[in-house]
Amino acid sequence: MKHAVIFDLDGTLVDTLEDLAAAMNRTLRGRGFPVHPAGAYKLMVGDGFRSFAYRALPESERDEATVDSVRAEAAYYYAGHCVDLSRPYAGVPELLAALAAKALPMAVLSNKPDDLVQRVVEGLFSPGTFAIIRGETEGFPRKPDPASALDIAARLGARPGEALYLGDSNVDMATARAAGMVALGAAWGFRGEDELRAAGADAVLAAPLDLLSHL
Repeated sequence: MKHAVIFDLDGTLVDTLEDLAAAMNRTLRGRGFPVHPAGAYKLMVGDGFRSFAYRALPESERDEATVDSVRAEAAYYYAGHCVDLSRPYAGVPELLAALAAKALPMAVLSNKPDDLVQRVVEGLFSPGTFAIIRGETEGFPRKPDPASALDIAARLGARPGEALYLGDSNVDMATARAAGMVALGAAWGFRGEDELRAAGADAVLAAPLDLLSHL
């Protein structure tokens, strides 16, 4: 029996793509840079907001000052519009309810800035759903470094091997494997089944409720 579940946020619990795309495209357009279709951003997110800005910019405009400025402006706009269009994926509310009924502690771990993670989770889920909600924050390196995942598992009272980690990207699978946790891939997310299997997922789930068979 597993004793804790740790979730990635974007592309795993919540489809945030349209709101992320709107924030970045608004920023790019305002500076005269080319914008991208929402689907293109699936391959730009997952490594923190600064990397998101870097990848969205034209190659010729990726100097440090421009990246930092675009990151700050897009994040500022996103903070006020992060749940305009974002919604939990189908089956996620039912999964969370089933885990709560089993009294399994749950946490969110994202590479998105912590204040933005808090806003999304608070805007879309009931208070108390997750024992720990953590984004990019001082004191812990970003995923795929396992330090934050290991700290969360310990705080939830679970040894690494007793924790399930569900995410949608190679970064998530690398995090789970480095932490010694069960690496579950969310095939419904931004990156898809092929990337998850190539990254060493222990299993790739077709739907959220499939997680229950791994408890």
